[in-house]
Amino acid sequence: MSESLPLGKLPPLLLSQLLANAPGSDPRVLLGPSVGMDCAVLDTGGPQLLVLKSDPITFATDEIGWYLVQVNSNDIATTGGVPRWLMVTALLPQGQTTTASVTALTNELFEACRQMNISVIGGHTEITHGLDRPILIGTLIGEVARDQLITPQGIQSGDRLLLTKGIPIEATAILAREFPHRLEGVLSPAELAQAAGFLTDPGIGVLRDAQTAIAAGKVSGMHDPTEGGLAAAIWELAEASGRSLTVDLSSVPIPPLSARICRAFGLDPMATIASGALLLTAPASDAGDICRALAAEGIPCTEIGTVSEGPAMVWQIDEGSRTPLPRPDRDEIGKAYEQADQ
Repeated sequence: MSESLPLGKLPPLLLSQLLANAPGSDPRVLLGPSVGMDCAVLDTGGPQLLVLKSDPITFATDEIGWYLVQVNSNDIATTGGVPRWLMVTALLPQGQTTTASVTALTNELFEACRQMNISVIGGHTEITHGLDRPILIGTLIGEVARDQLITPQGIQSGDRLLLTKGIPIEATAILAREFPHRLEGVLSPAELAQAAGFLTDPGIGVLRDAQTAIAAGKVSGMHDPTEGGLAAAIWELAEASGRSLTVDLSSVPIPPLSARICRAFGLDPMATIASGALLLTAPASDAGDICRALAAEGIPCTEIGTVSEGPAMVWQIDEGSRTPLPRPDRDEIGKAYEQADQ
């Protein structure tokens, strides 16, 4: 009998094996399913390419309509694209869903779309047996000019590895909102409110980060650190680009509040869900200009590593030693939910 898989994304090796058998004979598919690729890209023959992304909201329950728009927009942003059209599947728990709750959820979702000039074009909504929380799945479609598409395949040896804001912003907000009782005695009420507010300040969206970076210099690749955190994102970027990446762990920005929360739950910040940070690469000649432009917009940006020739590999520099960076098999935040079920 096969062993059951842990909470979170499928293990990278298993996912890669499954995707290797995905049908894809249409020549209009410029970019299909692959580990480390944030979006699919379709060529419809015009000057604009279509960029498509599908992502669910599963760990969070608070403000999930707003959350859905942000995380899907983040992946569109990594291609240099602009989010345009959203389809949503809403699975709502039996016995808990009321007219008032579904109206509030819909209003929240629609307002988030209005703020980003995204049109809702369809989807599906139902009350579903066996759920204890709402599940939202979004499919977001964006556009990017043909000559402005950015993918990890553009990453070159000698590029610098940059990170905006810090890690793990998303986990900080989720843990403060979902498990506030477990942080009593660890954080003051004001600190708990600040941690919950990480959802919007510094925020889990990276569209502005990406657009500012692109306007300031040459960006060769971008990736959105989600499940598995920064460590998984760097591995995915290495595999998608076929390059070797080296990260200096001492340079990775971790807000003190995030570090305290991760310690309280026994989580590794490097491997914990980290939307809100944008991982990007740029030639050495452009990296400084990009960091300065982001800083001028109030978005901290730090150089955390370098790119060299392949094969795909990730190295860490820690206290002067260079060793392989362990690749997370799962996101650390799953431990918090498993502890809550015990």
